[in-house]
Amino acid sequence: MIAHVGLEVRPDRMEQELAFWALLGLAEAERPPGLILAGRWVRREGIDVHLLEVDAPVVPPVSHVAIVLDDYDAVVERLRAAGHTAEGRTEYWGAPRTKVESPTGHVVEVMAPPA
Repeated sequence: MIAHVGLEVRPDRMEQELAFWALLGLAEAERPPGLILAGRWVRREGIDVHLLEVDAPVVPPVSHVAIVLDDYDAVVERLRAAGHTAEGRTEYWGAPRTKVESPTGHVVEVMAPPA
């Protein structure tokens, strides 16, 4: 199991990133006391994303985060209603999937549970 993923975010984009991840159902989580890295954490049912504040974030052109969500259809609808371009992808593993970019440009693949 992967414990978490860390994504770099410019400080002035943090609120937009938090709002994006909230559309996916990830709520802000408390960070451990004494942690020296600047940033905010979001969490949903074992999915942890650490949004790390940096002035010049690195957004790899091919890398992405894929998350499986039971409420896939509702999440994709919320993303589109909020103005995000959520592109359906070829279905693999018996599950629909959609590609979307966070406000910082990180690619996120939203997947329904496999059939």
